[in-house]
Amino acid sequence: MSCTYVVIHFGLYWKHFPIPFVIWVSDAISIIAGFLFNYVGLFGKRQEVEDPHLLESLLKISSSRSNTDGRQGPSVSGENVTSYANANLFSIFTFSWMGPLLALGYKKTLDLEDVPQLSNCDSAKVVFACFRNNLESDSNGSDNGGNVTTLKLVKALILSTWKEILWTTLFSVVCIVASYVGPYLIDPFVIYLNSSRKSKYKGYVLVFTFFLSKLIRCLTERHLFFQLRKMSVKVRAALFSIIYKKSLKISRESKKNHTSGENINLMSVDVERISVFSWYMHNVWRVPVQFVLALLFLYNSFGLSSFGAFIAIIIFSLANGPLAKLQEKFQGELMDSKDRRMKVTSEALRNMRILKLQGWEMKFLANIIELRNVETRWLKKLLYSSAMISFVYLSGPMFVSMATFGFCMLMGNTLGSGKILSALATFEILQVPICILPVTISMVVQSKVSLDRIAAFLCLDDLHMDIVEKLPRDGTEVAIEIVKGNFSWDLHSPNLTLNDLNFQVCHGMRVAVCGSVGSGKSTLLSCILGEVPKVSGVVRLNGTKAYVAQSPWIQSGKIVDNILFGKEMDKEKYEMILEACSLKKDLELCVFGDQTIIGDRGINLSGGQKQRIQIARALYHDADIYLFDDPFSAVDAHTGTHLFKECLMGILNSKTVIYVTHQVEFLYRADLILVMKDGRITQAGKYDEILSSGTNFIELVGAHKKALAGLSSIGNGVALDNLMNGDEDDNICEEQNIQVDEEKEPKNYKTEKLDGSEGQLVQEEKREKGGVRFSLYWKYITAIHKGAFVPLILLAQILFQILLIASNCWMVLATPISVDSGPHVRGSTLMIIYAALTLGSSLCVLIRSMLIVVVGYKTATMLFQKMHFCIFHAPQSFFDSTPDGRIINRASMDQNVVDTSIPLQMEELLVSVIDFLGTIAVMSQAAWQMLIVFIPMTLTCIWYQKYYICTSRELSRLGGVCHAPIIQHYTESSLGSTTIRCFDQEDRFMDTNLKLVDGYSRPKFHFSGAMEWLCFRMEMLASITYAVSLIFLISMPKELLSPGVAGLIVTYGLGFSMYGVLWDLRTLENQIISIERILQYACIPSEPPLIVEENRPNYEWPSKGKVDIVDLQVRYAPQLPLVLRGITCTFHGGMKIGIVGRTGSGKSTLIQALFRMIEPTAGRILVDDVNISKIGLHDLRTRLSIIPQDPTMFEGTLRSNLDPLKEYSDEQIWEALDKCQLGEEVRKKEGKLDSEVTENGENWSMGQKQLVCLGRVLLKSSKVIVLDEATASVDTGTDYLIQQTLLQHFSESTVITIAHRITSILDVDMVMLLDNGLVVEYDSPSKLLENKSSSFAKLVKEYTQRCCC
Repeated sequence: MSCTYVVIHFGLYWKHFPIPFVIWVSDAISIIAGFLFNYVGLFGKRQEVEDPHLLESLLKISSSRSNTDGRQGPSVSGENVTSYANANLFSIFTFSWMGPLLALGYKKTLDLEDVPQLSNCDSAKVVFACFRNNLESDSNGSDNGGNVTTLKLVKALILSTWKEILWTTLFSVVCIVASYVGPYLIDPFVIYLNSSRKSKYKGYVLVFTFFLSKLIRCLTERHLFFQLRKMSVKVRAALFSIIYKKSLKISRESKKNHTSGENINLMSVDVERISVFSWYMHNVWRVPVQFVLALLFLYNSFGLSSFGAFIAIIIFSLANGPLAKLQEKFQGELMDSKDRRMKVTSEALRNMRILKLQGWEMKFLANIIELRNVETRWLKKLLYSSAMISFVYLSGPMFVSMATFGFCMLMGNTLGSGKILSALATFEILQVPICILPVTISMVVQSKVSLDRIAAFLCLDDLHMDIVEKLPRDGTEVAIEIVKGNFSWDLHSPNLTLNDLNFQVCHGMRVAVCGSVGSGKSTLLSCILGEVPKVSGVVRLNGTKAYVAQSPWIQSGKIVDNILFGKEMDKEKYEMILEACSLKKDLELCVFGDQTIIGDRGINLSGGQKQRIQIARALYHDADIYLFDDPFSAVDAHTGTHLFKECLMGILNSKTVIYVTHQVEFLYRADLILVMKDGRITQAGKYDEILSSGTNFIELVGAHKKALAGLSSIGNGVALDNLMNGDEDDNICEEQNIQVDEEKEPKNYKTEKLDGSEGQLVQEEKREKGGVRFSLYWKYITAIHKGAFVPLILLAQILFQILLIASNCWMVLATPISVDSGPHVRGSTLMIIYAALTLGSSLCVLIRSMLIVVVGYKTATMLFQKMHFCIFHAPQSFFDSTPDGRIINRASMDQNVVDTSIPLQMEELLVSVIDFLGTIAVMSQAAWQMLIVFIPMTLTCIWYQKYYICTSRELSRLGGVCHAPIIQHYTESSLGSTTIRCFDQEDRFMDTNLKLVDGYSRPKFHFSGAMEWLCFRMEMLASITYAVSLIFLISMPKELLSPGVAGLIVTYGLGFSMYGVLWDLRTLENQIISIERILQYACIPSEPPLIVEENRPNYEWPSKGKVDIVDLQVRYAPQLPLVLRGITCTFHGGMKIGIVGRTGSGKSTLIQALFRMIEPTAGRILVDDVNISKIGLHDLRTRLSIIPQDPTMFEGTLRSNLDPLKEYSDEQIWEALDKCQLGEEVRKKEGKLDSEVTENGENWSMGQKQLVCLGRVLLKSSKVIVLDEATASVDTGTDYLIQQTLLQHFSESTVITIAHRITSILDVDMVMLLDNGLVVEYDSPSKLLENKSSSFAKLVKEYTQRCCC
C-alpha cells in the first residue's frame, strides 16, 4: 500500500502538482516501517520457515549418539537457546533480547556454558547442510568436489545466505537515502536561519525531518550491521565444515601436494577473511550508487560546475584496476609465504621432542625466522601499497571539493555559504565510500585469493571409493581377495609400489605378513583399506574392518573415549578388553584412571601404551576383519606374548586377522603367511610349507635363529637350558609371570586420587579475565623505538583535523549567505587558500599512514620473534601439556591480526577520536551552551559502554579460546584420517566438528548482538542530542549566531556520534586480545640456558662415556606422581647397557632425564664426572646421540634429514647409509641423497625411517649413544646387522639400548630391569640368567619359549 501511494504521489508530482514535503516523508517512513515489519516477521520466527523434510534429507549426521568423542559442544536442541530466537517486535528493534546475557556478564565473568545456544536455523549443522546441498546441486550432484570452482563456491554461499543478503540490500538502500536527507536540508535550514523566522512551524518541521532521517539511518544501519555479522557467522560455519569434510576424504597424493601449513591457513586465515568480506560485500554496488547520488545532488546545487566533481571521481575510479592487481599480487605472495612458514612451524611443533633431543630446535627456529623475513617483505609491500592507496582515497573528498569549487569559480558561479555547506556535507558523506573503496578493493582481492585457495583444496582428488569391492555379508566364505592387483602411491610414476598381488583370505583365518624393511607390508594393508590408488586388478572385501596403524594415532582426550571410539559403553566387554590388552595396571597407575586426558598425539603415553590403546579400540569395535600393522614392536616381550594370546588367539579367535610383524615367533600360529619383497608376494603358505619352498622366508627365519643362538652363549648354555626345561610350576603361562611382577611391586606406592581436573596433564586453555590492561596498549605502541613515532603520528592527525576544519570554516566565512550578495574575497584568493589548506591536510594523512605502517610491521615482527623465541626455548613439558592447535592459532590467526588488522584499527581509532573532538570543538566554539547537552550524553554513553564491555570482552576472549579446538580437531583428524575411514567414523567426527564450530559461533553471534545493543543506544542518544542542538539553534537570535556558523554546526552535527569512537575502541580491544594471547606465549618459563659460558665442557667431552645416576627422581608435572622413584646406578665408559622392563616402567623417562628433557625432581646425573645440570642444554644434547622411540623424518630431502646442520660431506653420508643398511635402497632412487621426503616422511616406511635415524647417529659418532627401541620396526635380520654395526663402530662408546626384542640386547655388558620407576635388577646377563627366579630370566624364558614353539 505504501509503495502504491508513492507511485500515485510521484505521478502527481510529474504532472506538476505541488506535493507537500511532509507527505514525501510520510511515504518514506511508511515504506521503511513496512520493510522492518517484514524483516521482523521473517527473522523473528525463522524456525517455522525451514522445511523439515529438506533438512531431514540433508542431515545424515546422526545426533543420537550419547558419546561425543570426549569434546564439549553445543546442542542445538538445548534448553538455553538464544533469546533472539523468540524475541518480540520491540526486542528485535532495540536489541533488548541481549539484556539477560549482558546483565549476567556484568555480574560475573562469562564462561562458555553461560553463552546461549544458537537457534536451530543458525546452527552449523543446518547451515552446512544447506550450503552443501547448494554446492552439490550446482556440481550436478557430485560429492567428489573435483569440479568446484570459485564461481560455484561463491554461488553456493550466496544461495545459503540469500535472506540476509536480501535484507541487508534493502537496509543499505534505505540507509543511503536517509543519509542524503541531511545535506539536502542544510541549504533550506541556513536560508531559514537567515530569514526573519516568523514561522516557527517551518523550523520545527526541518528539525523533525533532520531527527527522523537520523533515526531511520540509525535503525537501518544497526540491523544492517547485525545481519552482516550474522551472515559472516554462517559463512564461517559453512566453510569450516566443508573444508573439514573434504579433509577426511582426500587421497594421500593430494595430501602430499597440499601441506598441513596450507590447510591450517585455510581454516584460520582464509575462512576468517571470507567471512569478514560480508561486511564489504554491498560496497561493490553501494560505492557507485553513492557516487551517482552525490553527483546528482551536486548537479542540483551547482549545475554544470559539478562536472569537476565528476572528473575527479572518474579519475579515482580508473585507478582501481592497477591498484587491485597490485594488491592481488602482494596478497597472493603473502599467503604463499605464510603457508610455507606455517608448514615448517607445524612440523617443528609436531616433532619438538626430536628437535630438542638432537639439539636442532635453533636450526628450525632460524628457518622459521628466515621464512618470516620473506613473509615480512611481502607484508611491507602490501602495507605500504595499502597506505598509499588510503592516502589517495582519503584525500579524494578534499580534491573532489577543490575540483567542484574550482569549476564554479571558472564558470563564474557565485558560491553561497548554504550551498557550500550542503556540498561539504555531501563530500563528508562521499568520504565514507571514497575512504572505504581501497579497503573494499583490498578485501575483494584478499577474498578472491582465499576463495581460490579453498576452491583449489576442494578440487583435490578424493580417495577412489571403487578401489575395494564390497561383497554381500552372507554371500561367500571369502573375507578378503585380491586378484592380479597392481598398486602405486603415485599413478604418474612408471614404478609400481605393489606388483601382481594374488591371494585369498577366508573368514576366521589368521594371516601373517612378513618381509624385510621397505618390502611393502604396510602398503599391502593400505590396499585392503582402499587407501592406495589401484592401477589394475580387483580387491574384494566381505565385512566390517578395524585397523591398528604401525605409527599409533591417539586422539587428545580421555583414554576411555579413545577406546570406545564412538561406541556405547558395555562395561563387561570393556573390562575384558582392558585385561586382554594389559591396560588395567597402566590405568591403576594413572591418577584419573581411564578418565586421564591424553595430550597431543598421546604425548604423555609411552609407545607401548599408545599401541595397546589402539588395539583395545580395534577390539571394542567388534569388526569382522582386523588389520594389525606390526602391533607388537612397541611392547615388551611379556606384553607382546600376552597380547598375541589374549587378543589374536583369544578374543579374535573367530575373526579374520591379518597382522604384519617382524617377530618370527608370531608366525607359526598363522593359517597363512605372506612373505614380501620389493612390492611382491614371493611366498605364501603355512609356516612349514614355505620354510622349505624358498629363500626369502628362510633368510628371515635364519636370521632370527642366529639371533636366538646368541642367547645360549650368554651363560654357556646352562642357564638357558635350565630355563627351557624348568618345572611345571614355572611354565610358559605369561599370566603367572605378570602376576609375579605385580607382587614385586612395592606395597607402599600408592597413587593419590585427585578431584577435578587440576591433576590432568592437559589443562583448559588460559584466558585473561577482566579489562584489557592499558599496559598492553602501551607495550604495543612503545615496542619500537620506545614509542618515538607516537607523538609524530598524533601531531600529523591533529594537524590534519585542524587544517580540515580551517578549510571548511574558510569556505563558509569567506562566502556570503545568499548568492545575491557580493563575494567577501576574490575567487582566486578563496581557492588558493582553500587549496593550500587541503594539500596540507593531505600531506598530514600521508605522513600519518606511513608512520603507522612502519610501527605496525616492525611491532608485528618483534612480537613474532619474541613469541617464537620463547616457544622454542620452552621446556618439553610445555609441549606435552599444550595442544599444538593453541600454538598454531597464535602463530597463524593471531599473528595475522597483529600483522594487518591492528595497525589499521589503531589508525581508525585515532581518526575517530580526533574527529569527534574536532566536532565538539566546532559545535561548542560556536555556542558553548551546547556543552550542557553534550556532557550528560557523554556520561550516559560511558555508563552504557562500561555496562556492555564486561560481556563483550569475555565473548571476544571466548571466541579466541574456542577457535583453537577447531584447528586442533582438524589437524588431528587429518593425521588419523585412515583410521577414521576404516572404522566408518566420518559422520561422528563431522558431527564433532560441527559442534566445535557452534561453540565458536555462539560467542561470535552474541558479541554481534552486544555490539549492536550498544551502538543502537549510542545512536539514539546522538540523534536526540542533535535534535536538541537544532532546536537551540533555531531559538537563538540571528544577531547572536551567524547563519553560516549555525549551518557549519548543523553540517558537523550530521556526523556527530560517540558511536564511531566506541566502535573503533571496542574493535581495537577485541583485536588487541590477539597481542594478549601472543604475549602469553612470549612469557613462557624457559628451559635452562642452551649454553652456560662459565661451565662449558671441553671440546673432547665426553671422552670416556661414563654415566653416574644418583638417587634420580622424576615426575612429568608438579601435580603428577613420580615416574622414576630413586634410581642409582653407574654405566661405565665403553660398556653396552641394555634396559628392559614392562611397558610404562620408566625406561624412556630415564633417557629423557639423561637429555634433560625433564629436569629431575631430586638426584643428579653425571657424565664423565660432569654434572649435566650445570652445563648448557646445547652442549649436552649435541654431544650425546639418540635414536628415539618414534622415528621422525622432516619434509625436504634425505640429505637434509641426515645432516640438517650441513656438517658432513657426501662421502660421510654415503658411508653412514651403507652402515645402516640403507645405501642400496637409496642408490635405487632417482634423486639419491636428494631424494624427496614428504611431510611426516610418509613416502618412507617406518623401518626405513628408523634406519635414517640410525644413520644420524653413525654420522655423529658420540661417546654416549642411546637406542630407544631403535630397531622395533625392522626385521630380525636387519636388527642383527644393525647391532653388529653398532658393536663394530662404537666399540669404545657407551651404548644404552632400550629394547623389547631380547635379541637386540644379546651382546650387552649389563642389563637393567626397571619396574614402576625402580631398578629391580642390574647385573650382567649371564649372572641374571643363572638366577632362575630373576625377572630377566623369566623374560628371556618366555621369549625363547614362544620363539621355539
